[in-house]
Amino acid sequence: MKGPLDLESELFQMLVMSQIPLARRSPISPENCNLARTIEIVGDRWTLLILRAALYGVRRFDDFQSELGCPRTVLSGRLKILVDSGLLTRKTYKVPGKRARPEYVLSEMGMSLRPILIGLTQWGDVWLSNGEPPPISFTKAGSKTAIRAAFVDPEGREVRPDQIRAVLRG
Repeated sequence: MKGPLDLESELFQMLVMSQIPLARRSPISPENCNLARTIEIVGDRWTLLILRAALYGVRRFDDFQSELGCPRTVLSGRLKILVDSGLLTRKTYKVPGKRARPEYVLSEMGMSLRPILIGLTQWGDVWLSNGEPPPISFTKAGSKTAIRAAFVDPEGREVRPDQIRAVLRG
């Protein structure tokens, strides 16, 4: 399957080799890496699917369970982790005539994952769609202008992935 870059092209291979030199180990250990810490919290399938559903407005336990088909004990455990980690907040709601129940709302921390999850969605649109149009797209609020996830510098100029380099601090 081909995406916007031909992975088999000589030019692409030279670009990859020039941007990511061979290393025997990562420049920082996993215990000191914020990416590794993030993966510890959100790096399993059920957690990412819960966050995805929450970004689309799902808030209630039974609705998560119905949509995802996740075992109730697994869902309960993942929701607890997401609340304890600060990605979701647990609030109580009450339907008239029923007992009070919790709902799970994205916190500011959880909402800040939106660009990452949209980026993953758009990555899937390119690499996993088998040429089909995406089932969902994203636009700027108040308009029909399509948006996409991208890296930008402090002046708002787009930075291509091949222009990015890691800089160690300290």
